[in-house]
Amino acid sequence: MNADQRAVAVRAIEENDYEQWLQLWLAYQDFYQVTLSEQITHASFKRFLDPDEPVFSAVAVQDGQLSGLVNSVIHRSTWSIADSCYLEDLYVAPDIRGAGTGRALIAWVREFARQRQCARLYWHTHATNQRAQALYDRVAQRSGFIEYRMDL
Repeated sequence: MNADQRAVAVRAIEENDYEQWLQLWLAYQDFYQVTLSEQITHASFKRFLDPDEPVFSAVAVQDGQLSGLVNSVIHRSTWSIADSCYLEDLYVAPDIRGAGTGRALIAWVREFARQRQCARLYWHTHATNQRAQALYDRVAQRSGFIEYRMDL
């Protein structure tokens, strides 16, 4: 049985996941060619563990090793009484991409958002991330919206 065929489990992140999570988090940053400070990284991880924070993280586990991560934010909306869930970060280790881990991580967030009675789950990806878009096109609908940003 190769790495692509081994069962993957998805669960909420735990405090002792930090070192393995960090390796995936840094690889995710490399993929998008960004560098976030250690302060941001530590604050984000701490928020994931705080039940009073609206940010959440789950990890994919395969043979006791973390193989993927997904981070999401629950927030209010002016378009709905119910909250929305923004899937902010999704990363799967390159050696197991295409084997269902990304789909499993999205499914975890979908169920998580449903349990919190969110009205919708949404996310963005870079226009050049064709491989991810192939998955996203199978599990969701494109909104047609284009994102604009303004750093503050």
